[in-house]
Amino acid sequence: MKAVEIWLSKIETWIWGAPLLSLLIIVGLYLTIALRWIQFRYLFYSLKLAFTRQDEKSQGDISQFQSLMTALAGMIGIGSITGVATAIAMGGLGAVFWMWVASLIGMATKYAEAILAVKYRDVDERGEMRGGPMIYLEKGLKSKGLAVFFSFAGAITALVTGNMVQANSIAAAVQGWIDPLWVGIILSAATGLALFGGIKSIGKVASWLVPGMAIFYILGGLILIALRIEALPHAFGEIFRQAFSGQAIVGGFAGSTLMMAIQFGVSRSVFSNEAGLGTAPIAAAAAKTDVPGRQALISMSGVFLTSIVVCSISALAIAVSGLLGQTGPDGLLLNGSLLAMGAFQQVLPFGSFVVILSLILFGYSTIIGWAFYGEKCTAYLFGTSSVRWYRLLFSAALIPGAILSLQSVWSFANIMNGFMAFPNLIGLLGLSAIVIAETREFEKLLRFERSSTKGIP
Repeated sequence: MKAVEIWLSKIETWIWGAPLLSLLIIVGLYLTIALRWIQFRYLFYSLKLAFTRQDEKSQGDISQFQSLMTALAGMIGIGSITGVATAIAMGGLGAVFWMWVASLIGMATKYAEAILAVKYRDVDERGEMRGGPMIYLEKGLKSKGLAVFFSFAGAITALVTGNMVQANSIAAAVQGWIDPLWVGIILSAATGLALFGGIKSIGKVASWLVPGMAIFYILGGLILIALRIEALPHAFGEIFRQAFSGQAIVGGFAGSTLMMAIQFGVSRSVFSNEAGLGTAPIAAAAAKTDVPGRQALISMSGVFLTSIVVCSISALAIAVSGLLGQTGPDGLLLNGSLLAMGAFQQVLPFGSFVVILSLILFGYSTIIGWAFYGEKCTAYLFGTSSVRWYRLLFSAALIPGAILSLQSVWSFANIMNGFMAFPNLIGLLGLSAIVIAETREFEKLLRFERSSTKGIP
């Protein structure tokens, strides 16, 4: 087993090394420039659309808000807490700066994914919208092979990353209170109820779960930061200083290089907002929207909400707590969930409870979000009749996921994530001219609306 873990770790390191991270940045930068910095020009408008726009009479399965919440359900996960803490512990506070940079660039990537998802979507045998990388790779790029490759990786990744890993993390968060077996059984039942109503049921669950859990965690983090406001300027100073110099050895901190800060920052951005992976556009394709560009802006706002808001709260809470680089009672460096819980508990009387409850809610939201991605990938490969069996398998897998030790599964999940990203990024580059053309037409519509109503910035 140890040999397998080492082998998987080497593959993971290779896949998520310089080639893929560079491709993610190159695609994001290219789209940013080609679309004339669309993520900055339309940031506030995209946020306004996300929370106010409704196109109920347009074609689609769920509202634009429900589509965004379904996508955020998959994005705002345990990685927004544990993953950020790990990135800072291993890459230093400089990783936060590179997370911000990659996220801002990734907003253009997420915009392009969504505009293609809506443009090329169609209706399946059940009368539901079908879209995402597998569809625009087949219909737009004319590559059935890449579409099948993406779908296979997506179905497996959902079952591992979005299922077993989340269940295991939730079980670990409540260890000592609830037996892991019961955690798995409860999650399996709750997930089954959400899934068997289809995308409309998933959208409804996400629309009330995601805002509530995000507000709860953000408020807890802001209170913590406010109580340590005197440490905030120093924290920001260290974020920018270490972004270009790395972190020297401090206490139990092992020290990090500039390259480690960049690598952990960029990879954390990708894992938190999924820009470039191709998952969120599957949810975007189900939205009721009048034109592709409108839903693309809404989808783009999800990157900002996930990485710039939620992940930054985690990072700043840890930075001002003073625990970074410290060791626990076992003499080991505080990392991951332990670092996050320690940071909150250090300042707030019930800080660890805030983190534990957030881990449970974030984990469950990720489960239902990824379940939708997985079933759409499965339906593409084997037809809509396979969805029922995939839902059964997905729900049942939560039980062993909560019980088993999944050390090597994390590496396998990250490998499959990389396999999803490669064909999707190729599709984005190959179809970039379509994205640009669609955007130009959409901006003409916006200018017309602005001249008519004076209500669009």
